[in-house]
Amino acid sequence: MKRLIQSIPAGMKLYYAVLVGWMLTTAMHIPDGYLSPVTCIVMFALVLPFWARGVKKLREKLNAKTAPLVALLAAFSFVIMMFNVPLPGGTTAHAVGGALIAIILGPEIATIAVSIALLIQAVFFGDGGILSFGANCFNMAVVLPYVSYAIYHAITKNVTITSKRRLWASALGAWAGLTVAAFFAAVEFGIQPALFHTADGTPLYAPYPLSVSIPAMVIPHALIASVVEALVTVAVVAYLLRANKPALQINQEAQAPAEVGGFARWRPLWITLGVLIVISPLGLLAPGTAWGEWGTEQFASLGLKFIPTGLASLSSLWSAPLPDYDLPALGNTNIGYILSAAVGIILIAIIAWLFTFLVTTGKKSSNNIAASQGK
Repeated sequence: MKRLIQSIPAGMKLYYAVLVGWMLTTAMHIPDGYLSPVTCIVMFALVLPFWARGVKKLREKLNAKTAPLVALLAAFSFVIMMFNVPLPGGTTAHAVGGALIAIILGPEIATIAVSIALLIQAVFFGDGGILSFGANCFNMAVVLPYVSYAIYHAITKNVTITSKRRLWASALGAWAGLTVAAFFAAVEFGIQPALFHTADGTPLYAPYPLSVSIPAMVIPHALIASVVEALVTVAVVAYLLRANKPALQINQEAQAPAEVGGFARWRPLWITLGVLIVISPLGLLAPGTAWGEWGTEQFASLGLKFIPTGLASLSSLWSAPLPDYDLPALGNTNIGYILSAAVGIILIAIIAWLFTFLVTTGKKSSNNIAASQGK
C-alpha cells in the first residue's frame, strides 16, 4: 500500500479517499480484474451450494405451469438494475429486486432468478465480470434475498395474509438485504490490497483498503440505494395485498398451485415490465460512470499514478457483444438502451422459463404422490 499512498499528492489524501469512496458505491456489479482469481474461485465455491439448494426448492415447490412467474420476476430484477440512482459524488447505484422475489418465491428460488439475470448482464452487456460472476451472485443473489427474507419472515410469521405489517416488514427486509450485500462487496474489495500485492506493497487488483471500501459502499447504499430497493419492494407487496393475496402465500405452501403462474393473474406486472422497458433511458439521466464500466485509463482521474497489473491483465477478459447496454450500430442512444433492455428481458425470460420448465417437468404432483402412496 505504500506506493498507493505515495501516488496521492500531499495534502490531498483525505480528498481522494472521499472521492474514491463515493465512486466505490456503484460496485455491486464487480467487474473482472478487481478481485483476484483466488478470491473469485472462493466466491464461486461459496455460491454453489445455494444454487443447488435453489434448484432443489424449485423442483419441490414449482411446476412447469408456474415457469412464467419465475421468468417474470427474473426479468423484473434485470430491468430494475438498469435504473441508476444518482449518488453524491457524481456516481450511481441501483436496486436489485432480490428482496421482492424472496418474499414471493422464497430466498432459494430468488437465488436462481437473480443469478440468471446477472448471467445475462455479464455475458451480453459486460455488466459485472465473467470471472467475478460467483462473487456478484453471492452478494446480490444470495446475501440480499436471504437477509431480506429472514427479516420479513421474522416479522410476519404469526400475522394474517391481510396484515399491514407485511408492508413495513418487506420494506425493512429489502433495505437491510441490499445494505448487507453492499457490505459483503466492500469486504471483497477491501481485502484485495492486503492479500494480493507485489513485494513493495503495490496492490495487484482493487487498490482501496477496507477503511475506504466499507464506509464508501455501506453508507450511500444505506441512505439511498437500499431505500430505493425498499420502495420498489413495498410498492409491489402493497399491490399484491390488494389484488393478488395468494401470491404472498406461494412460499408458505408445500407446492405452488399451477394457476399462480398464469399470465392473467400477473398481467399488471407484465404490463409494468413493458412500461419499464420503454422508460429505461431514464436510467441514463443519473450522472457519473458506474464502477463496473470503468476503463483502466480512468484510474488517472482518481489521482493514481499506476494501474494495478493484475487488474489490467484481467479487465479485458471478456468482450460483451452489447457493452454498456448499447447496440453498436446505434451508439449510446435512448433507442439503443431501450432495445438492449428488450433484448435482455427476452433472453432472461426465455432462459428462466426454459430452466424452470426443464427442472420441474415430468415430476409428480403432490396429489399424484399422495394417491400413489394410498394404493
